[in-house]
Amino acid sequence: MSNVRVLVGTSKGAFILTSDEKRQNWEISEPHFAGWEIYHMKGSALNPDRIYASQSTGWFGQLIQRSDDGGKTWEPVGNEFAYDGVTGTHQWYDGTQHPWEFTRVWHLEPSLHDADTVYAGVEDAAIFRSQDGGSTWHELPGLRNTKGDLWQPGAGGMCLHTILLDPSNKERIYVAISAAGAFRSDDGGESWKPINQGLISPFELPDANAEVGHCVHNLAMHPSQPDVVFMQKHWDVMRSDNAGDMWHEVSGNLPSDFGFPIAVHAHEPETIYVVPIKSDSEHYPPEGKLRVYRSRSGGNEWEALTHGLPQQDCYVNVLRDAMAVDSMDECGIYFGTTGGQVYASPDGGDTWQAIVRDLPKVLSVEVQVLP
Repeated sequence: MSNVRVLVGTSKGAFILTSDEKRQNWEISEPHFAGWEIYHMKGSALNPDRIYASQSTGWFGQLIQRSDDGGKTWEPVGNEFAYDGVTGTHQWYDGTQHPWEFTRVWHLEPSLHDADTVYAGVEDAAIFRSQDGGSTWHELPGLRNTKGDLWQPGAGGMCLHTILLDPSNKERIYVAISAAGAFRSDDGGESWKPINQGLISPFELPDANAEVGHCVHNLAMHPSQPDVVFMQKHWDVMRSDNAGDMWHEVSGNLPSDFGFPIAVHAHEPETIYVVPIKSDSEHYPPEGKLRVYRSRSGGNEWEALTHGLPQQDCYVNVLRDAMAVDSMDECGIYFGTTGGQVYASPDGGDTWQAIVRDLPKVLSVEVQVLP
């Protein structure tokens, strides 16, 4: 008998949702860190009771919180995110150079190999690592040294929002940055290479095939196929079969290939999920119908999943870190909306229910399966 724990970060606090293996009835916690933005919250795969949260306000700045009892109690840990060496500058919206300034932590990724190691993706874009449970943080500067002077912000800032760790190779890390692109390290984060070949951004870059400068929204990977990486880009859903060295489009018959999240089924590495929205200026579902799209063929052929989702007058968005899958025998899919709903499907997307409504704007969703 397993239990499921869903970690929800919102614009006004964190919420923990729990259920049994049937995933029909849910208990909703009181808000943790009420009133604070919780950009991301994620638990360790090695120690599920250890959960990290990125807490931020415009008044008090950034704070990393850690729980070692499954979210019952929390303690603030390290809060020093200092860029390594002479930081230099990066491009600004108008093309001028701008100094690097730390703003917040967008994403936390606990190590798959060491319970005390956790990575943080930050704005302005950089990757940091802690090897003492979040107490101290050190930048891996090789990433910013990879054409960092050419990076520039997307509409939401210049953020490192995605970190993927290869479960079969602890030296391999993928990251994505808006609006610099995707990068890969094969030596534990010491050195990096841009992996943006095949991405076309004709309206975003003077050079449509530039090595950096592409607005990547999210990456996803199945543990059994770590060389196959899926991407939701500013426009286009993309796929790479060689660890990001080359990409090709798999948007197929989607009603729109603009969106933010992308996820892979826990047991079917060729089954992927996206949530299309109308455009980069109209961040809501096409036709006001909230639809998750599923491809069972690794892209190109997509089906709309609608059962239990509102099919009229729905104008919410689903942000890049707000979709997750569980590892139950029948894979569960979860996503949260900017309208404060969290939807769950216990059957791979065939049917959906709102497991909570009326939360603050949902910024992130993660899920844990507990013994």
